[in-house]
Amino acid sequence: MKTIQVVAAIILRNNEVFATKRGYGDFKGGWEFPGGKIEEGETPREALKRELREELDIEIRVGEHFETVEYDYPEFHLSMQCFLCEIENGNPKLNEHEDAKWLTKSTIDSVQWLPADIGIIEKLKQL
Repeated sequence: MKTIQVVAAIILRNNEVFATKRGYGDFKGGWEFPGGKIEEGETPREALKRELREELDIEIRVGEHFETVEYDYPEFHLSMQCFLCEIENGNPKLNEHEDAKWLTKSTIDSVQWLPADIGIIEKLKQL
């Protein structure tokens, strides 16, 4: 089974976390933390900054590593490095996503998260 290496941004603001709804692919319509694949020669942090610039037109500050999720989907293994982030510049624009929301602890379960992201949600609730 092939492994796909990705990064995800857990963007925090005033006790809220930013979630995006996929606008394409096999998991279209599922909610996730924004991010994407690490390209050859990139560090995870560089990949995250590039992906959020491309997907959301924002500049982020990448903070501490939060967790690495290892998840087996039917067709591939996902290795997802998640980092706590803050928006440094810009307001998110949906270049590739169908929707986005700022969620609180009480609303975080109101969206249909992709399977690999669910463990992160549980850990975030503990913060």
